[in-house]
Amino acid sequence: MARPAAISSENSIALFLDMLAAERGARPNTLAAYRSDLEDFAGHAAAAGARLADITSDGIRSYLAALSRRGLAPSSVARKLSAVRQLYRFLYAERYRSDDPAAILEGPKRGRSLPKTLTVAEVDRLITTARANAEQTERSAPDRQRAARLYCLLELLYATGLRVSELVELPASAARRDQRMLIVRGKGGKERMVPLNDAARRAMTQYRDLLKDTKNRNSVWLFPSSGKEGHLTRQHFARDLKALAALCGLRTNAISPHVLRHAFASHLLQNGADLRVVQTLLGHSDISTTQIYTHILEERLKSLVRDLHPLNDDPAASGPRR
Repeated sequence: MARPAAISSENSIALFLDMLAAERGARPNTLAAYRSDLEDFAGHAAAAGARLADITSDGIRSYLAALSRRGLAPSSVARKLSAVRQLYRFLYAERYRSDDPAAILEGPKRGRSLPKTLTVAEVDRLITTARANAEQTERSAPDRQRAARLYCLLELLYATGLRVSELVELPASAARRDQRMLIVRGKGGKERMVPLNDAARRAMTQYRDLLKDTKNRNSVWLFPSSGKEGHLTRQHFARDLKALAALCGLRTNAISPHVLRHAFASHLLQNGADLRVVQTLLGHSDISTTQIYTHILEERLKSLVRDLHPLNDDPAASGPRR
């Protein structure tokens, strides 16, 4: 089989992204992230007079060194290198390259980073404040709708641990009064079911009732918007959440929708949930992704041994002694 003619950097990226969308079901946000990283790499290659289809292993090393000089964190460099590696695996498989120049490269050393999270008390403060705002009947109708929307988003996110993109793209049918489970379409188009608690269902009902007399009453989205997507954007929710955090006296740079997703997982594990159950609820295809929370399990096991083992060294504890 003849090798296709060399292609431009722009076409290399376009073909790769088409493959991600068609074969892996990559979502628009994922595709946008890959495009950004690969266009950054293509710009570096162009400055050296090279196309992506022709660049060598040394050219990629030069790019990684440039990223470090720009002050990027090791995690950011590793993410960009991952995109480059996947691009060259694709170009090699499609015979646009006779070799894979990224295969021999090692990524930057990364320490084990623990996810940012919130305490139960901090989450309770956020939700309590959001609920109080939503129940202020003296506010104008638009203000009350926005407050009810934020309260609904918080209750849903903390009850389900959804990714923010999954949350803002929920259909209006998710708010049915008899709804006990949500069917969520996650990464790669994979569906999963997550349970709803009573607080989340009440918040959805309250919020949807406020939309009945508005132009959005027949929207197909649970969180409609006048923007081009038709639904609330991730960025808009993140801004509203930070404003609420400031109102609650919490550090805004420590708050994001993703931090609340981490809080959902962390608090479940702290209270005895199985790691495999949390994996299913979060929609992780690989248990290794969920294992960033194993430090929580380790602390819980230490506490159990310390508090319950009959031979512990605490003189105040009851039970037999050596």
